Amino acid sequence: MLTDKQVQEIRSRFSIFQHKIYLNSCSQGALSDAVQAGLQDFVASWHEQGSPWETWVNRYEAGRNAFAQFINASPDEVAIVTSVSAGINGIASALNFQERKKVVMGEFEFPTMGHVWLGQRPRGAEVQFVKAEGDRIPTSHYERMIDRGTNIVPLTHVCFKNGFRSDVRTITQIAHNCGALVMLDDYQDCGTRRVDVKAMDLDFYLTGTLKYLLGPPGLAFLYVRKELIPSLVPTVTGWFGQVNPFAYNPQHFELSSTARRFESGSPSVPSVYAAVPGFQLLQEIGMENVASHIRTLTQSLLIRARDLGIRAKTPADSAGPLVVLQSKDSTLLVQKLVESGIVVSNRHDGLRISFHVYNTMDDVKAVADILKKNIDLMVLDRASVGSHD
Repeated sequence: MLTDKQVQEIRSRFSIFQHKIYLNSCSQGALSDAVQAGLQDFVASWHEQGSPWETWVNRYEAGRNAFAQFINASPDEVAIVTSVSAGINGIASALNFQERKKVVMGEFEFPTMGHVWLGQRPRGAEVQFVKAEGDRIPTSHYERMIDRGTNIVPLTHVCFKNGFRSDVRTITQIAHNCGALVMLDDYQDCGTRRVDVKAMDLDFYLTGTLKYLLGPPGLAFLYVRKELIPSLVPTVTGWFGQVNPFAYNPQHFELSSTARRFESGSPSVPSVYAAVPGFQLLQEIGMENVASHIRTLTQSLLIRARDLGIRAKTPADSAGPLVVLQSKDSTLLVQKLVESGIVVSNRHDGLRISFHVYNTMDDVKAVADILKKNIDLMVLDRASVGSHD
């Protein structure tokens, strides 16, 4: 458990808090001094050496190693890609839909997940969406739809619209019992708690650096379980996916024997320089400390919302990091918060407030005060005991 002094010390490393309350890590993590220094290191190397590609590639591999350690994988199981979309496309291009045609995914997936798999329909994929019950998708709904004809189950860990957390372990077991693969999109959670892809028994794992990993955009990671790699031949590829990218032979095609086969063009070197300090900062703080702190903040806001009678789209027992409250006009409500120096976001009718290790109970109170003043913009849950008088 972090002390208030420790949280303030962490917070002091993110200059945005000098003038704003930042609660939008679900869209972009705040910029720390460590990540800024990483970017400056890249600029310095560019200034001093012009084109130090050997140095940059070494830093690129250091990024692979750092992320592999972060999720308890081996470096050979990790591909560095420019976005989660690129990683999904690489896997999708390598799958065969002749015998197992079904792609089963919840309707809470981020749009790109649906778009990529719907794009596989000309290749024989049959995409089926698991329906929700309100703001939840019961695991039993997956169980009814996953069968021996299922090829892959794409699964979001935390829904970007409402903060709902999937039962990854159970759904993965259901899928594997039917011989189906599981792909976890962890973009809305990675960086807020410890990740162990082996313990979750995943086939594929995807996330990017720009949210809770505290890094820049333009960089994402794809984990592929090592036993699967030899059987997957992507048709979305490029020179960095080859055994020797620097052979410079356009007539020779020899994919890497590792997850690197899912890489394509020149890497986003500046993003790699900035990403590694983000991993390191989180590990210095301790992922158990990060998770415990976020849970405390999330529960505090959910309780305050309940006491105000506000309907939360996020489950009451959520451990975070995303809290979504239902609003009659979420765009106007975001503007009201901006006017008070509070940065949040919205999706549809949901006001999104996301916590990280740099947030405090004072941040929670500040949001609750604005919500109380603008209670007319909120959807109220008549079953709540609280009052906004």
